[in-house]
Amino acid sequence: MKQQRGFTLIELMIVVAIIAILAAIVIPSYKTHMQRTRRAAAAACLTEQEQFMERYYTTNMKYSGAALLPASTGCRADVAAFYTISFASGSPDDTSFTVQATPIGSQVGESCGTLTVNQLGTKTPSSCF
Repeated sequence: MKQQRGFTLIELMIVVAIIAILAAIVIPSYKTHMQRTRRAAAAACLTEQEQFMERYYTTNMKYSGAALLPASTGCRADVAAFYTISFASGSPDDTSFTVQATPIGSQVGESCGTLTVNQLGTKTPSSCF
């Protein structure tokens, strides 16, 4: 009698089950990691905008009249699909500003929500920066 070689159906099903269990663990972890990475990019973009606003202030002695960084800058282009960067109150006044990153798309519902930074360097929520 000739001996057959290969895998049995049971062995194959065990391998498929192990792969499914690993995928069930890895995929949510990957999604969480990606959200944190995008949030860090948005926080860095807000810091860049804050620095731009301070440079504008040192030249003009007021924040009013300053605009957001162009959408074509590296930071804004990187986060455009996941965050909307804008002034919180429409535009800055002479002595203050607040810039915010509002989550959109797959970032909506993530734990930190809208990130903000103001002229004092106060970043909220502080645990997310």
